[in-house]
Amino acid sequence: MVLLPLLSLLLFLAALIDIILRDSSQVKHLPKFGWIIIVILLPLIGSVLWFALGREYASTGAGPFTAAKRPPAHAVDSFARPASDPLGVPVREPSRGELSTEAQLAELEREIEFYERKAKVEKLQAEIEQKKRKALE
Repeated sequence: MVLLPLLSLLLFLAALIDIILRDSSQVKHLPKFGWIIIVILLPLIGSVLWFALGREYASTGAGPFTAAKRPPAHAVDSFARPASDPLGVPVREPSRGELSTEAQLAELEREIEFYERKAKVEKLQAEIEQKKRKALE
């Protein structure tokens, strides 16, 4: 009889501590304060929602209690640009499990931009070749 309320209380406390100690870049869908309010107002449901939806799980095993924390999403955007890339688009791809949702979206937007630029360059090259052929005739 006492087991269910005790487990509910432990889940509530674990969720609350996890939200407070977690870096803001590892919180999904709502700000940390929003999750704290939900967990306080709806302890059991809010805690389950936090662990199911609001928390970003790192593939490296780094959690709020370990020293190895992931850099914020804005710091992940610095990629090496090799000299062989004529468009200046990053080639190195970080694993998606390490990125926040916003960083993943930014990565996808850069990828779309790369392919759009590539198509434009190919189209311009084809036009140049066509003009060269006409000039030789």
